[in-house]
Amino acid sequence: MADKDPSAGHSMFGLNDTPTRRVPAPEEAPASPQPQPAAPQYVLVQQPPGPVPGAGGGKALPWLVAALAVLAIANLVMVLMARSQFNDYATKQADALNLITRRIDSSDERYAQLRGQFQVTSEKLGMTQQELARAHALSTEIQKQQETAVTQLNQAIAQKASADEVNKVQADSNAKIGGLSTDLAGTKQDLAATKSEFTNALTGTKGELNGAIARTHDELVALAHKGDRDYFEFTLPRKKATQKMGTVTVELEKTDPKKNVFSVFLNFDDKRIERSNHGLNEPVFFYVQGASSALELVVNKLGKDSVSGYLSTPKGFFPNTTNVLGQRPGA
Repeated sequence: MADKDPSAGHSMFGLNDTPTRRVPAPEEAPASPQPQPAAPQYVLVQQPPGPVPGAGGGKALPWLVAALAVLAIANLVMVLMARSQFNDYATKQADALNLITRRIDSSDERYAQLRGQFQVTSEKLGMTQQELARAHALSTEIQKQQETAVTQLNQAIAQKASADEVNKVQADSNAKIGGLSTDLAGTKQDLAATKSEFTNALTGTKGELNGAIARTHDELVALAHKGDRDYFEFTLPRKKATQKMGTVTVELEKTDPKKNVFSVFLNFDDKRIERSNHGLNEPVFFYVQGASSALELVVNKLGKDSVSGYLSTPKGFFPNTTNVLGQRPGA
């Protein structure tokens, strides 16, 4: 029965203990001179609690901790792999952005040079616009005179004028129209000549922007022989080293041989301009006061903290500075 089932809870509170029967003390004997024995003492003994049910579940705890540790390590490995891939992607994107930035800077400088050439031909272009306006005015005048001649001819026919009068009116109209046509033809020829000059100037400017780059000393000498520009070689053996060519001083700021880029300072016209992160054999254009076209700086040798290259200027812009042909006359 349930009341007789010993359990740990009953044992803990002493409910399973067999009740101890208290033995009544014997009746007191008549007074006797002999000493009375001490009253008996009773001690209650509680049974120890039995095993707690479910205590065997503690064996699964170490396995659970191990599984959590393995899962944490796997998550950490995945996070580290994702972070490494993100860093590689960010590095590639930064390199691509630097390349695009250098190309944009080069395009801006070439556009500045082309704009300077446009300023040289702006006066001719203004003359072309004036001549075109004059041609339009002449065309309008011819049209009006033709309408007047036709009106006069119709009036003459309506008035039944003689054939001589009609021929005279028509001859006068033809003479006027012929003179205006001659003026218009001359204006068209002038316009075509001016357009041809402008096209040639634009072609020369584009050719100058797309000029050859010398990568060695021999190529530079060959370029100097066939071009209408002067070339000056320079070497900067260390950081902060400077070299003056005419009115321009070049100062080395830094180099990056791994990426083949360099940074320099250009000092001219009381200005100090930085040109940074330009590539090997990449032309650097800039304008100096008094020059008819842009100056061009090219670095064709790049080392750790050192660069070598040349400066290209319009012919005779630095008359008192020895160019590459003057340095080696026999070359």
